[in-house]
Amino acid sequence: MNVRAHVLVSGRVQGVSYRSSTVDEARRLGIRGWVRNLPDGRVEAVFEGDKDAVEELVGWCRTGPPHARVAGVDVEWDEDRDEFRGFAVRR
Repeated sequence: MNVRAHVLVSGRVQGVSYRSSTVDEARRLGIRGWVRNLPDGRVEAVFEGDKDAVEELVGWCRTGPPHARVAGVDVEWDEDRDEFRGFAVRR
């Protein structure tokens, strides 16, 4: 079963390779979607793919890369829209 997760990550998550690490993890897990920095200091992402893989990536977001200090992760779950072909950083 495929799902979609819209994720907002707060804390010290910009300037610590959070986006590039998310790309690496998403590609490793076969997740489609995107990640970007928001002006308010949070990171936003959309993940689409296998439910177990998306849940694993959402779990990874709660820690992030070594220099990140995640304060919170908000997730909205939805049905997979099959909107993306790969995973990339959005600007």
